[in-house]
Amino acid sequence: MSNHKDLQKLTAAGLLISLGIIYGDIGTSPLYVFKAIVGDRSISETLILGGVSLIFWTLTLQTTLKYVVITLRADNKGEGGIFSLFSLVRRRAKWLIVPAVIGGCALLADGIITPPITISSAIEGLQGKFPHLETMPIVIAIIIFLFIIQQFGTSLVGKAFGPMMFIWFTMMGILGLSFIFKSPTIFRALNPYYAFQLLTSHAPHAHPLVIIGAVFLCTTGAEALYSDLGHCGRKNIQISWIYVKTCLVLNYLGQAVWLLQHNGQQMDLNLHNPFYEIMPEWFLIYGIGIATVAAVIASQALISGSFTLIAEAVRLNLWPKVRINYPSEQKGQLYVPSVNWLLCAGCVGVVLLFKESANMEAAYGLSITVAMLMTTILVANFLRRKKLPTYIVAIFLVVYLLIEGTFLAGNLVKFVHGGWFTLSVGLFLFTIMWTWHTARRIRNRYVKFIEIEDYFSILKELSDDETVPKYASQLVYLTSANFNSEIESKIIYSILQKQPKRADVYWLVHVDVVDEPYKKEYEVDVLVPNKLIRIDFKLGFRVEQQINLLFRKVVEDLVKKGEVDITSRYKSLNRHKIVGDFRFVVIEKVLSRSHNLSFYESFVMGYYKILKKISLSEERGFGLDLSFVTVEKVPLMLAAPETVEIHRVH
Repeated sequence: MSNHKDLQKLTAAGLLISLGIIYGDIGTSPLYVFKAIVGDRSISETLILGGVSLIFWTLTLQTTLKYVVITLRADNKGEGGIFSLFSLVRRRAKWLIVPAVIGGCALLADGIITPPITISSAIEGLQGKFPHLETMPIVIAIIIFLFIIQQFGTSLVGKAFGPMMFIWFTMMGILGLSFIFKSPTIFRALNPYYAFQLLTSHAPHAHPLVIIGAVFLCTTGAEALYSDLGHCGRKNIQISWIYVKTCLVLNYLGQAVWLLQHNGQQMDLNLHNPFYEIMPEWFLIYGIGIATVAAVIASQALISGSFTLIAEAVRLNLWPKVRINYPSEQKGQLYVPSVNWLLCAGCVGVVLLFKESANMEAAYGLSITVAMLMTTILVANFLRRKKLPTYIVAIFLVVYLLIEGTFLAGNLVKFVHGGWFTLSVGLFLFTIMWTWHTARRIRNRYVKFIEIEDYFSILKELSDDETVPKYASQLVYLTSANFNSEIESKIIYSILQKQPKRADVYWLVHVDVVDEPYKKEYEVDVLVPNKLIRIDFKLGFRVEQQINLLFRKVVEDLVKKGEVDITSRYKSLNRHKIVGDFRFVVIEKVLSRSHNLSFYESFVMGYYKILKKISLSEERGFGLDLSFVTVEKVPLMLAAPETVEIHRVH
């Protein structure tokens, strides 16, 4: 990947791109964090100084140290994200699939709540000027528009994202500073003592877990930093984060100064959002406009992240095969229609269910804490793989399990107020991934492999036997046998018995998804010269599996090198050097009804059958030309005929 190297360099363009893609979620949190912390409590010095201190140290320990410094090192040939991380460590232990799947589902569930909360928080700023404005229809309209434009690719808008987010962060920093000048002593709030004081104070309503749950909202976008590593490169993220964090902290300090000016009061922060209160009156409309654009960019980044996540899950066999489109030439730009409309329905549902951002805060944060915990487990395994001393890995694990465990407890307090929503979405997604993964394992248990060598002579004879009508000049089978010495018994059965299929050349094609994101290699094994050839594709988990095109390319190479002759053997066509026809046979393994499966496995297979109906077929999934494909359904026998007892009566 030539452009992969360029991305890793520190460049002004790289810094600007990272501002546009990565910090949307974390960068829009000042819109609602203080609103959530203060809630309906009366404003006190302990609450505000402690709140700022907690925000600052959460951003430092969670975002800066865990993600920007440590996790970004776990790059898989420059790619990041929970599935890339899983690909790096999956050889270590079988069970690591569990945190990977849970984390992936939690991130997708988060994608359903981030757009509604950020866009609602931005638009609700208008109520300061127009108190009777109904914001819900505006929010829904923006969300629907956002999902409609996904199919056209975002490369055009993407170019404007960086400069827009630069304006947004600079605006936040300047607004914060304008209030800090009124009371510079606010900087003392960065002292961790105030955080400790707030969590141990027995002030009325100041339940420490509730406050922790609210503070957590300031770091919700940290997971996205890692997911977008491939788009921007580590250096660009680490440097741009310095600017982003400075602007965020200045803005939080400015909001704190405004809140302390109302010490002792109890106010409705839905009407007086401290984020908008620190704006000069004349600037408010512009401020709301910029905030809305930033909220849309934040949502866009999350939607793109969800598409990438699903595409990787499909290739790692953790999600049903779905249609994936590539709307623009840009690397990593993809569009998954089914996921797009699922997310769209989910987001609109959230707005209708919770109505305003204050109610969404309760649902927000719970699923992302779960994702962060899972990343911690995977990163710890990655650090062990890197041969780091055990005590360092142990310190990392203990520190972050404690921090994130506390955040999880804080967010679980919100369970009844809306946390149940994201958890149930995450759980639903988990059942899909788990079923798809498990059903494949159950099916593979009943696939019988046989030695291919035993059939060399028979295949050669069949190919030369002119009494059998020719089925195709070139016959291609997709095989799941990992070793070239084996083949599924079903393929041999299909060639020799189902309807003897005579061909000039038999091809076996095997696809292996490897841990390197963009690998594209193939190996050729000539098993019987000019009669039986096996091709093994090794494709990265980020590579589109267009077997049709790849296979054609390989055959062209082999013909050029004279390793195979694909000219038609029909005399009339051979004379004119016309290429023979190709035919693909896809064997679909159907599990026959049988009582050999446990209740759990029968349930999984039943669910799998439903998923299979709505997913893309094998031949479409591999991008085969449907006019040259035969699909054969073969039952996977769960009981061999020998074990069935039946008596003949005379």
